[in-house]
Amino acid sequence: MFVLELTYTAPLDAVDAVLEAHVAWLDEQYEKGTFLASGRKNPRDGGVILAVAEDRARIEELVATDPFVGAGVCAYRVTEFAATKTAPELERYRETPG
Repeated sequence: MFVLELTYTAPLDAVDAVLEAHVAWLDEQYEKGTFLASGRKNPRDGGVILAVAEDRARIEELVATDPFVGAGVCAYRVTEFAATKTAPELERYRETPG
């Protein structure tokens, strides 16, 4: 499981100019089952995405396709973690400590 933290690197008007394409990209990742939750940070200086993928390399490839990245309006920080405890709805993503 991965926490993807976005930090805006451009003014909000530049971010908003690409927002529709970013939301369409988010929707595509939800349809594929890669994203579990997402939203803006408060204050609005970026966002957070909870994602699942087979490995970090796949996540790195994926975030490179975000229209925000293509437009140069955000930077990503990717944190991988083992979800050893989850809500019942996320049980299928739970990992057993080794």
